[in-house]
Amino acid sequence: MSNFAALMKDEFRRVARREARASIRGIRRIVSQHRRDVAALKRLVPKLTKAVAFLEAQERGRVAKPQVSEKVIEKARFSSKWLKSHRKKLGLSANDYAKLVGVTALTIYNWESGKGKPTKSRLAALVAIRKIGRREALKRLELIGPSKKPVTTKKKKKKKKKATRKKAVRKKAKRGKAKARRKK
Repeated sequence: MSNFAALMKDEFRRVARREARASIRGIRRIVSQHRRDVAALKRLVPKLTKAVAFLEAQERGRVAKPQVSEKVIEKARFSSKWLKSHRKKLGLSANDYAKLVGVTALTIYNWESGKGKPTKSRLAALVAIRKIGRREALKRLELIGPSKKPVTTKKKKKKKKKATRKKAVRKKAKRGKAKARRKK
C-alpha cells in the first residue's frame, strides 16, 4: 500500500510539473518580450530627453523675444498708466512683468512712475505682450524660468569691511578731538 501511495505521489508531481511548465512557457515568452521592450524604452529615454530640452530652449528663446511687425511698432504709443493697469490686470509683480518684457524690475517701476520711457526694442516687447492674458503670461514665465542671481557672501563681507573702516575713521577723529582738548 505504501508503494502504491508513493507511486501516486510521483505521478501527481510529474503531471503537476508538466502542467506548470506548459503554463510557465507562455509567461516566460511574455516576460522576455517585456524585458526587450523595457530595454528599448531605456535606450529611447535619453534621446527624447535631449529633444525635449532642445525644444524647450527654442521655445524659451521664442517667448523671450516676441515678434511684432514694424508697422505696429511705429503706431504704438507708450502710456505709464496703461502699463501699470496691464501689469495689475495680469496679477504679476514688477519682477515677473519685467521678465516678460526682458528688462529689470526697476525699469518697470520707472516706466510706471513716468521717470522713463522704453526704447523702440522694449516698446516692441511691450506691444507683443499687450494682448496676452493671465494664463498665457504665466505659461511664458514658466518657460522663461528664474533669472535671479544669488547674492554671494563676498559682497556682504565687503560691505561689512566698509562699515568697519568708517568706524575706524570715526574713532581716529574722536581721538584727535580728545587730544586737541587736552592740549588746550
